[in-house]
Amino acid sequence: MALVHEWLTTIAGSEMVLQQLVRAFPDAPVFCVLDRLSPGDRSRLGLGVTRGSWLNRLPFVQHYYRGLLPLMPGAMRALDLSSFDLVISSSHAVAKGVHTRAGAVHVCYCHSPMRYAWDLETTYLDEAGLGRGISGRITRALLARLRNWDRQSAERVTQFIANSAFIAERIGRVYQRDSTVVYPPVNTSFFHVDESTPRGTHYVTASRLVGYKRVHRIVEAFRHLPDRQLVVVGDGPDRKRVLAAAGPNVTWLGRVNNEQLRHALQSARAFLFAAEEDFGILPVEAQACGTPVIALGRGGALETVRAHTGTFFAEPTAEHIAQAIRTFEAGVAPTAADCRANAERFADEQFHHALARVVQETWASRETGVSPERQPPPAAASPRDPR
Repeated sequence: MALVHEWLTTIAGSEMVLQQLVRAFPDAPVFCVLDRLSPGDRSRLGLGVTRGSWLNRLPFVQHYYRGLLPLMPGAMRALDLSSFDLVISSSHAVAKGVHTRAGAVHVCYCHSPMRYAWDLETTYLDEAGLGRGISGRITRALLARLRNWDRQSAERVTQFIANSAFIAERIGRVYQRDSTVVYPPVNTSFFHVDESTPRGTHYVTASRLVGYKRVHRIVEAFRHLPDRQLVVVGDGPDRKRVLAAAGPNVTWLGRVNNEQLRHALQSARAFLFAAEEDFGILPVEAQACGTPVIALGRGGALETVRAHTGTFFAEPTAEHIAQAIRTFEAGVAPTAADCRANAERFADEQFHHALARVVQETWASRETGVSPERQPPPAAASPRDPR
């Protein structure tokens, strides 16, 4: 069997899924469009040598790979997976477009249909400065071609796994395919309640600082709440806008390590989240630390935050966020135990068991074109397997 990932340049949500796939299937080679991980990140994911596409040979490709998106379907198709009976892809763009041999089983763990080409096309064009003019028209034409390819490549997938019910609906709408929901793994062992860490009165938000995360809106909300304190964790291209919106009651920590992030979550009164995410791991990590969440009532947050573990706001505006904070403070505070119990629904072990079940059931129901002497797929290793 083989694992397929998009690109490896840094560690984000999809890479944490890959980490658990590698732990579950330690003998499976990993294919990807390109791999430019640092040695530290590679060690953290447990990755050995990966098999990259021809794009991986381009010099300094990690600095401009996003601009090569129109070339990626071809690069993915060129990867040779003809000797594999079972392929598991982790896809939010092109990974599901790999070509497998006839009769092979392809299970796609789908983080989302290609965001650039579908629901967030306008957002990405505007953020890249390509919303207008000739370059905008050319880019829109390329995205239209990508949409066609994206839909066609979905037909070759044997079984889709969606990372949330929100994404299952999108898969059905875009690809006209059913899917099984398996929530992404969250390291609830690392993110935990620490009774020795005093709970502060401040709020915290953490994110890569990009426009669609709307961290600037959270920061703006605290101009309406001058007697409350906000801590912002993260960095990114939207940093200038975020810092420009900040008043004296906002502290920016920038990029932090995992231990510092955990401490920030454990010590906060509540975690703020204004993005419409496919799933959204940070709100679950916050709850694993016993911290309630104040979130936009859209997307994956509706599945990861419960009424007894947080508060929702209807619109991602400073006014709505500020009012949600006031509502949160006026109500009965969620308990750390309730937050923790809710987060445990998304523990690594739950992911491993659910994934193994879907893979085994898909293999068992494969078409009869597979040779009878083929052996069953390797069982997923226990998440605590010392391998």
